[in-house]
Amino acid sequence: MTKSHLRILDANLNRLREGIRVVEDIFRYIYNDSITASKLKELRHLSRLDIYNELLDSRDIKNDVLKKTTKSENSREDLYSILVANFKRAQESARVLEEFCKLLSNETADKFKHIRYELYDLELALIKITSNSK
Repeated sequence: MTKSHLRILDANLNRLREGIRVVEDIFRYIYNDSITASKLKELRHLSRLDIYNELLDSRDIKNDVLKKTTKSENSREDLYSILVANFKRAQESARVLEEFCKLLSNETADKFKHIRYELYDLELALIKITSNSK
C-alpha cells in the first residue's frame, strides 16, 4: 500500500469515527438513549485497522489541499442538521474505507461495508424519531 493510500485510510477512519461519535453523543447526552448510544459506540470501536503506526506515519495535514472548512461545513441550523451531516459523513467515509480496504483484504472491506449498512439502518430509524427536533 502506498503512502497516498494510507493517507486516504487515515483520513477516512478519522472522519468515520468522528461522525459516529457526534451522533453517539447526541443520543447519549441529549436523548439519554443508552441503547442507541451503545450501538453507535460498538460501531465506532469496530472502526479500526491494525496498521495504526503506518497510518500515523502517512498523515500529512500540512499538505492537505482541502483542509480549509467550507461554508456549508461551518454552519448548522439545528440539532437535526448536525445529526444528518454526521450520519452522511460517517457513511461516506465507510464507503471509501470499504473500497480502499479491498487492497488489504476482502474481510476488512466487508467490515466497513457492514458498518456502512448499519449506519444506513440507524439513520433511517433515528432521523424519523428526531425530525421533531428541527
